[in-house]
Amino acid sequence: MRFQADPEFGERGEVVAGLDEGAGEILLLIHWASGVHTELRLPRRRRGQRNSTSPDIAAAVRQLVRIASDDVIAGMLNRNGLTTRNGNRWTRERVTALRSHHGIPVHRRMPDDQAPWLNLSKAAAVLRVSPKTLRPAAEAGRIDAVHPLPDGPWVFDRAVLRGTAVLDLVIQARKNPNHPAGSPSGQEAFPFSAT
Repeated sequence: MRFQADPEFGERGEVVAGLDEGAGEILLLIHWASGVHTELRLPRRRRGQRNSTSPDIAAAVRQLVRIASDDVIAGMLNRNGLTTRNGNRWTRERVTALRSHHGIPVHRRMPDDQAPWLNLSKAAAVLRVSPKTLRPAAEAGRIDAVHPLPDGPWVFDRAVLRGTAVLDLVIQARKNPNHPAGSPSGQEAFPFSAT
C-alpha cells in the first residue's frame, strides 16, 4: 500500500505499508524526498485479540470503591505502577469508565458511624485500638479484610469487626501492650525484667 505525502506538510515523500506476518507487525517504510528512509514497526492486532484492562485491576477497583472515590482510586492505581490497557496513567475519568464498563457501582459517601466498609485507620478507631495492632492481625488472616493492592489500603467489613475473633484480638492487645497484636499462638508472654 503506497501513500503520497501531502505537500502542505513540508517534505515530499512516500509511505509504503506492509505486513510482517512472522513478527505479527505492521511495517511502515517512509521514503523522504531527501533520500532518507525511516522504518516503523507497529504491533498488529490479531483477530479475536482484545485490548482490555486486566481483570485484576477491575477486581481491585470493585473492592476499593467501597471506601474511596474515583479520583482517590486513580491515585492508588498510579502509586502501584498500574496503567490502563493503552499504557496511560489512571485519571478519575478513566476509573469512572472502567466502573461503568464492568458494572461496578459508584462510591457512596456515608457518615463514618454508618459506613459498612472501613479503611484501616477507621476500623482501628471503631475498635479503639491502634492501626499497628489491627494491621498485623489482618496480614496474618486472624481478621477478615481485603488488601486489593500491594501499596494500598485495607478494606474492613464493619460486620466482621463485631465478631469474636476481633474481640479476642482487642482483649489480647490490652493484656499484652508490648505486643499489641498479641503473642503468636503457642508462645507464652514473659514479663520484662531490667536485671
